[in-house]
Amino acid sequence: MIDTDYQVPTFGKLARRTMATVVGALQNRAELFALEFEEENARLLKLVLFGVGGVFLAMMTILLVTGMVIFLVPEPQRVWAALGFAVFYLVGTIASVLTVKKLLKQAPFAESMNQIKKDSELLDAFK
Repeated sequence: MIDTDYQVPTFGKLARRTMATVVGALQNRAELFALEFEEENARLLKLVLFGVGGVFLAMMTILLVTGMVIFLVPEPQRVWAALGFAVFYLVGTIASVLTVKKLLKQAPFAESMNQIKKDSELLDAFK
């Protein structure tokens, strides 16, 4: 037996369903953005705190060790010891700069941007 009670949805029902879907998608994206914003704030705070603390402690260590070693080296070779430390510190500085550049290349809100691109592609498919 064929069920004849099926009713074609009206324009109003379709519009409400579509709006409910759009509002749900926007709410989902807003929640994702808020979560990633909190994560980025925490990451930035850690980056600054550990960066400043690390730089301070490294400078103190470098100062004390360098002074001690240069003082212990015989006087005629002290210039060469100081030059060796300078080259060593230059290599360390370059490594630090490269590491910071790598950290800064991480795109913030990457997942939010991916979701927006997916939404845009989906909307373009309906054109």
